[in-house]
Amino acid sequence: MSSTLDAPADVAAPPADATTTSSGLAWKVLSPGDGPKPSARAEVTVHYSGWKTDGSLFDSSRQRGTPTSFPLNRVIKGWTEGLQLMEQGSSARFWIPAELAYGTNPGGGRPGGLLVFDVELLSISEPPPPPAVPEDVGSVPGNADVTASGLAHRVIVAGTGETRPGARNEVTVHYTGWQTNGEMFDSSVTRGTPASFPLNRVIKGWTEGLQLMVKGETRRFWIPAELAYGHNPGGGRPGGMLVFDVELLSFR
Repeated sequence: MSSTLDAPADVAAPPADATTTSSGLAWKVLSPGDGPKPSARAEVTVHYSGWKTDGSLFDSSRQRGTPTSFPLNRVIKGWTEGLQLMEQGSSARFWIPAELAYGTNPGGGRPGGLLVFDVELLSISEPPPPPAVPEDVGSVPGNADVTASGLAHRVIVAGTGETRPGARNEVTVHYTGWQTNGEMFDSSVTRGTPASFPLNRVIKGWTEGLQLMVKGETRRFWIPAELAYGHNPGGGRPGGMLVFDVELLSFR
């Protein structure tokens, strides 16, 4: 891709040689690559420049002189879709309609309307595959222990030692959470990064449950709604009983 930041000649509208997807995203290859294509969950590293249809440049990693990296499922819809069409090492131009970008009048200094990006896909890092859905995710099995609060649990992998964290300890864990229909809603495993937090600042089921564990142990928890987020929590949080597999890596 050329390093120039001049607006492309076809910045005002997709040209005849562009391909348009069913969502309305238009794109064309500027230079081919020979590597794999990323998945929607991949972290990619790119160089890019973005223009409005009047030719004004509003953002550019090339202007800053530093590539940028991000998970594809945490950017505008046009980027999530578009970069999955690209091969590693390729460059492409995208005409992203407002509904796949920031909208028509987004405010907050973000550009509105149709946006045009030149993107060079430098590298791809795919996350680990999601853990398999437990066979007993739908309900508490007979071999689980249940505490007085209603928290059900059982050991999946034994740990070492006898010391357990207290309610005010900070723990570091890997975890995956499912709803009872088998839908995964969160996972540090797929992000590839453990999570750390004080035990007195999480849902009640975690505060209670992780105090039962020793370092290196993996335990499955069936957490009733009243010890989780409730039945209809809103805000994108899952409701009802939740099932977690948690591996306790360390605590302090």
